[in-house]
Amino acid sequence: MSRSLKKGPYLDPRLMEKIAKAGPGSKTTIKTWARASTITPAMVGMTFGVHNGRQHINVFVVENMVGHKLGEFSPTRKFTRHGGKLAKASDATTPAPASAPAAKKK
Repeated sequence: MSRSLKKGPYLDPRLMEKIAKAGPGSKTTIKTWARASTITPAMVGMTFGVHNGRQHINVFVVENMVGHKLGEFSPTRKFTRHGGKLAKASDATTPAPASAPAAKKK
C-alpha cells in the first residue's frame, strides 16, 4: 500500500541534511540506514551507501529510480540456489568450466 498523497513522500530529515551538506551532484558516498526514504529528484547523480543489515551497499541514483525507496536497491538476503534432488543431480552432471587457453604473443 502506498503512502497518502496528502502526507507526501517519506524523507528522513537526517538524510536530507546530509544531502544538503554534500551539495548537488556530489561524488562522495553518503551512508544511510534510512531504507524507507523515497528517492527524490534532488538525489539524482549521488551515491548512497544503503545499509542492508550487515554492510553498506553503494547505490548510484539515476532518473528512473525517482519515486522508489532506497531499500529496494539494497537486497537484504543473498540467494544461493534452490535445493533438492534435481538441483544436486544437475550439478553432478555438469562439467566444471575449463580454463581458457593462453593467447599467443607475437
